[in-house]
Amino acid sequence: MSQILNEVLSANENYVQQFDKGSLQIPPARQFAILTCMDARLDPAKFAGLSEGDAHVIRNAGGRASDDAIRSLVISHKLLGTKEWFVIHHTDCGMQLFTNEIMHELLSESLETAVFDGNQWKNPVKGNGSSFGQYINWLTFKNLEQSVIDDVERIRKCPLVPKTIPIYGYIYDVRSGKLIEVPKATEIGSS
Repeated sequence: MSQILNEVLSANENYVQQFDKGSLQIPPARQFAILTCMDARLDPAKFAGLSEGDAHVIRNAGGRASDDAIRSLVISHKLLGTKEWFVIHHTDCGMQLFTNEIMHELLSESLETAVFDGNQWKNPVKGNGSSFGQYINWLTFKNLEQSVIDDVERIRKCPLVPKTIPIYGYIYDVRSGKLIEVPKATEIGSS
């Protein structure tokens, strides 16, 4: 067993000893959802004051409004009753450090972890790559504020999203922990 696996299983054993959430209902108690980035520096439970059962938190690389994220938001509302949604991107996001083309090239050379030297991505090991990465839109972006606007707009324009659901656009500052509104995004997302 790996060290990480041992740590996770040990932490779970401790969690189980004090677990008292078995009676929570499936729908989120506070009736809202957050779409945000998978970045390990973000803890939506802490920055949004959540406890287990309060809200749906949908995470992916960049917190982007991908087809799958929209699928989850629609299910969140249609079957589980959420009435408000937040799109929260963050400062210092790794999705701003590469493009689709860079990712395609890196993957075609190697499937091993690449390194970033502050200027560019490089594969320390070459070989064993795949061209399959060219068929994926990695949803990278250069302008943080515009990415929030674009994602709120994409969700708002989806014909499966009721106009009654307000969609708020925010940026989480990884240095201060503050949520900063993107007014144009919230305006687009207003119900």
